[in-house]
Amino acid sequence: MVKRFRDSGWVMQKDLLELWRNKLALVMLVAMPFMMMAMFGYIFPSGDAIQDQPIAIVNLDGGNASATFVQSFETVNAQAGFFELTDAASYGEAKDLILQGDLSGAVIIYPGFSENVTAGRTGNVTAITDESNPQTSMQIRAALQQTVAIVNNMISAQRIGQMMPNATANGTAVNYTISSILSPYSVKSGRIVPGDPSYFDFMAPGIIAMTMMFAVMVGLPHAISYEKEVGTLDGIMVAPVSRFSIILGKVSSQSIRGFVQGSIIMSLAIVVYGVTVQGSIPLVVLLMFLGVFSFIGLGILMTSVAPDQETAQMLLMALQFPMMFLSGIFYPVSQMPEWVQLVAKFIPLTYAVQAMRKVIVLGAGIGDIWLEVAILFAFGSVMLAIAIPVFNRAMKR
Repeated sequence: MVKRFRDSGWVMQKDLLELWRNKLALVMLVAMPFMMMAMFGYIFPSGDAIQDQPIAIVNLDGGNASATFVQSFETVNAQAGFFELTDAASYGEAKDLILQGDLSGAVIIYPGFSENVTAGRTGNVTAITDESNPQTSMQIRAALQQTVAIVNNMISAQRIGQMMPNATANGTAVNYTISSILSPYSVKSGRIVPGDPSYFDFMAPGIIAMTMMFAVMVGLPHAISYEKEVGTLDGIMVAPVSRFSIILGKVSSQSIRGFVQGSIIMSLAIVVYGVTVQGSIPLVVLLMFLGVFSFIGLGILMTSVAPDQETAQMLLMALQFPMMFLSGIFYPVSQMPEWVQLVAKFIPLTYAVQAMRKVIVLGAGIGDIWLEVAILFAFGSVMLAIAIPVFNRAMKR
């Protein structure tokens, strides 16, 4: 048994030396996680609202009430910064500017707006947006609703201020404030952990897990299929080294590579992007090892059944991309369609991301993530139990 572990150590050392001698691979080992964090962290918004979207106001009414609305809208927007406001003369002009890509939307005030407001009826405005980008269109509509709601409060406050401020409740005089009349209830946000998280805090755990998956499943085709093609694996097979030692050595070298890349991206997230690890660092390290362990068996299995390196890479790529987008790295699984949520439950990366996020963002302990830990360990064990016999048969072909 001691000889087996010693032999596996030599196999592991050989693979790591190959990586060490490949300077470009070493550079990419560090550069890729950095670029991924920068790319995903800055592409996706860190706040809840849009900023500086070009919007036109088309005032076809021309009355005092519409002028008051436009002035109030501009005042609120100057504070919120949602839109860059311009004027358009007609609906057709605004539509043409949207089609040309110069505007993201427009607010149309049709004739009769002032007449309705003066008569005590609701004044309606119409919002049109660039629907070629559904996500941005939805955000613009939400920002318009929020802006109009604030304008409504401003106008309502002016009207209420002109009315009698005092009232009675159950025979007792009550001095209502205007804000309490407009909003009798409010919600204050609380946090279960200190600090003000950014989108990097949401992204970092998923990127760590994804990077480790890529490191393992991209490295295995080279470690097995490529060596089989060039003949170096045959040299190892005829040496007095057991199959167990070869597999263990390959697994160990890829595990170290995946763990190193995961550690790099976690360090970058903390030092460069200000991510705070709310939970235990040793628990994060344990999850990183488990994440690598859960993918090793799957990678060996796919690589062993593939006849060459190119096929192995295609098989693993076909697995990686669905796992990357369905595991909740970029978009919460709970907001996906129900059938997609069902598929996500069978993806090990989902549980690695969930566990990482609970520990790093929420400060969870081992008792809070025991299910994810158990699933990752079970999946990795089952995959290895299947992969080792398949690998042995593949080596005999």
